[in-house]
Amino acid sequence: MFKSLLKLAGGKKDKEPKEQQQQEGGESAGKPPKEDKPDYLDKGVAALGSKFGIKTDAKTNEKITDGARGFFEKSTGKKVPEKISN
Repeated sequence: MFKSLLKLAGGKKDKEPKEQQQQEGGESAGKPPKEDKPDYLDKGVAALGSKFGIKTDAKTNEKITDGARGFFEKSTGKKVPEKISN
């Protein structure tokens, strides 16, 4: 399951350069900057990775959890609580 989440996370790439996003205000224009605190889902993915000996950085873990959250929301129609995954 963890490997399939890694494949899912690797499928999306940013199509706009970072400089252009900054000029347009980025994704969070008008919103306070998002903290990079890991949520429970991020911590769970990191724990699974360390248990199975797969080394991933925080950015990769964030992509995995984003993919899992999107899959959950698409299949159930319900939002994941902010406490679990933001």
